[in-house]
Amino acid sequence: MSTNQNVWLVSPQKISFETPLSLENGEVLPRFDLMVETYGELNAEKSNAVLICHALSGHHHVAGRHSAEDTHAGWWDNMVGPGKPIDTDRFFVVGLNNLGGCHGSTGPLSPNPRSGHNYGADFPMITVKDWVRSQALLADYFGINRWAAVVGGSLGGMQALQWAIDFPERVSHALVIASAPKLSTQNIAFNDVARQAILTDPDFYGGHYERFNKIPKRGLKIARMMGHITYLAEEGLGKKFGRELRNDRYQYGYDIEFEVESYLRYQGDKFAGSFDANTYLLMTKALDYFDPAAEYGHDLQKALSHTQAKFFVASFSSDWRFSPERSHELVKALIAARKPVQYIEIESNHGHDAFLMEDEPYIRAVRTYMNNIDKELRA
Repeated sequence: MSTNQNVWLVSPQKISFETPLSLENGEVLPRFDLMVETYGELNAEKSNAVLICHALSGHHHVAGRHSAEDTHAGWWDNMVGPGKPIDTDRFFVVGLNNLGGCHGSTGPLSPNPRSGHNYGADFPMITVKDWVRSQALLADYFGINRWAAVVGGSLGGMQALQWAIDFPERVSHALVIASAPKLSTQNIAFNDVARQAILTDPDFYGGHYERFNKIPKRGLKIARMMGHITYLAEEGLGKKFGRELRNDRYQYGYDIEFEVESYLRYQGDKFAGSFDANTYLLMTKALDYFDPAAEYGHDLQKALSHTQAKFFVASFSSDWRFSPERSHELVKALIAARKPVQYIEIESNHGHDAFLMEDEPYIRAVRTYMNNIDKELRA
């Protein structure tokens, strides 16, 4: 990485793992790649490493830009970087694209060594536990025995929680933001509707659309449009668009009339042009399957009883997809298990997407918490 004309430049790297990875569903990946970006410097003790886990549509490009002409900074550039809450002048930060992703890590778009074709629909189902296991191998690659922090929002927060449960001795702090200990029934239902939009697209071809030079753009667009609505708060959406029309009067048809329709269709088209449909299916199923308390008799307190990490939990008032009540459930279980936890509930009109935004109390809380981690390391 380098600084050039006030642009923080970063470069991705692909790390290959040539050993088989056993998955929760009983299948085995014979080998796999993880696309990674790192920021900052790993100290001599290798104690200042922070892992950033991404949400459904995220990837390894967390912060900075790939060139001086790059118009798109990383997806959490307001949170990660020099002098930012997760300060890369003090921490060695690792971002990755999860297995099953479509941004360079092994996934449906990757060659299947067993068939000679790309995996497509043959790529196995992946769970949060599988991701954490692969991330542990990534930590080994860097020689990191214990993360100073594992951080994530939404599906990323689920990974941070799973890390603390599965590898208690390897996580000092877990930052679980806008997340939940498992999906609600409503969330599972939303995910299924989104998947059905993709699965029933005529260009899906059973998930092997690439072999037919097709992309199920229509289904992926609809899935994203519906999902995007759930990530936003009604208040924020109303303030942004209201009932504003593109024209002065109703057109009495089914083309775009309201500005909110234009916005959603733009977001859907943009997403369908950059994301893989099979990856979307895999990511939403990983969300559905996540329930770390299940193997502990559905007792969340018991699931957390062996964790060694300190926890930071944050929720947002207008987030109805991962409501504050779901964070309360986690916090109560942590307290019952006598685990150290700090909780903040932020007033915001950004909905679920608030974890990506710059609500000042939220940014300040993360900065303060990370400053305290840095003080621990220097003590």
